[in-house]
Amino acid sequence: MWCHEFLPANVEDGTVEVVAAVDRNPDALENAHEGLGLPEDRCYTDPERAFAAHDAEFATLAVPPAERRPLVESALEHGLDLLTEKPIAPTLDEAIEIADLVEEADAKMAVTMSHRFDRDKTTLRRQIQSGEYGPLDYLVMRFTQRYRQRDEWVAGRPYEMDHPLLVEGGVHHLDLLASLAGAKCEQLYARTWNPEWSDFSGDSQVLVTMEFENGVRATYEGATTNAVALNGWENEYIRAECRDATLELDARELTAYPYDPDAEPRHNATGPPEGESIPLEDGEKWMNAWLVERFTEWRAGSEPMDTRIEANLQSMALIEAAMRSSERDEPIAVQELLEK
Repeated sequence: MWCHEFLPANVEDGTVEVVAAVDRNPDALENAHEGLGLPEDRCYTDPERAFAAHDAEFATLAVPPAERRPLVESALEHGLDLLTEKPIAPTLDEAIEIADLVEEADAKMAVTMSHRFDRDKTTLRRQIQSGEYGPLDYLVMRFTQRYRQRDEWVAGRPYEMDHPLLVEGGVHHLDLLASLAGAKCEQLYARTWNPEWSDFSGDSQVLVTMEFENGVRATYEGATTNAVALNGWENEYIRAECRDATLELDARELTAYPYDPDAEPRHNATGPPEGESIPLEDGEKWMNAWLVERFTEWRAGSEPMDTRIEANLQSMALIEAAMRSSERDEPIAVQELLEK
C-alpha cells in the first residue's frame, strides 16, 4: 500500500521524491519496482547500505513493531527524520525509549495514525468541534469483523500475538476516540478474551470504557471473531451524543438527528426519526497519503503534527492500560501510568 497508494500520490504532486526502498525479503521489492518505478540498483535488502548510499531527508518505516527499534537507531545515526507505522513499539516502555532517542538526536518522528485522518472520521471530528451541536456528552464505537479462521486477516502475524485486536486495531480505535473526545484519557477499564472458536492464540475480543479529562465518556466494542462483520475495517460505527443532536457515522455515512424540544415523546420508538445527511469533507488525500504531506509540511516549519511521537505516546498508553486493566480486572489511570 505504501508503494502503490500512499507514496505515489505524493510523488505525483512533487511532495516527495523516493530515492530508495528496502526490504529484507527480495520478493517484496517488486512493489517498489511496480508502484514507484525504482530500478533494481535503488532497491536493497540491507537498510545500512541504503542509508549510506543516499543522502535522504527522512525514511518511512512500515515494519512490525518488534522490528522497529534497530531501524530507528540506524536511521537516526544517518541523520534521518522518521515517519513510521503504528504502534511505535511492542510496549509502552520501548516506545518511551524510542521517543528519548529521537529527542536526543534532535530529530522529528511521527506516527501514521491513519484512521484518525480518514475522510469520514475527519468529517465527524470537525462536526463535533464546530460547536454547532452543543457540547459532547459521550461516544460509542463498534468494530465487528470476522477474522476467526487463520489467515482471514490478511496480515497473518496477528494470529500469534498476545493481544492482536488491541495492537493491530484498537491502537487506531482508542486513539480515534480520544481525538473525537478532544482530551486525554483519564481512566480506562477493559475486558479482553478469546472465544473457543477462534484461531487466534491471543485475545481477539474487547470491551472498553473510557473517561476523559474534559468529562466526556466513551465505550468501545472491538471484535475480530464474530459470525459476520457488521462494521469492519474503515467502516466502523461511531455515535456522538451531543446536547443538541445525535451524530451517527455508520459504514462511512454521517447523519445528524437534531434535538427537537417540541417533538412528541417516542416511548415505543422502533428506530431513529428522520435525520439530516452530512456530506463528507472534500480532499485530495486522506489517511497515510495525507499524513505524508503533513509530515513534510512539519519538517518545512509548519505546526508540529498531532501524531508526533511525544503526543502519540498517549496512544501507546491507552493500549498498555487496556492490557493491564483486562489482566488485573481493574480500571487504570492512564496519565499516571504514562508518568510512571
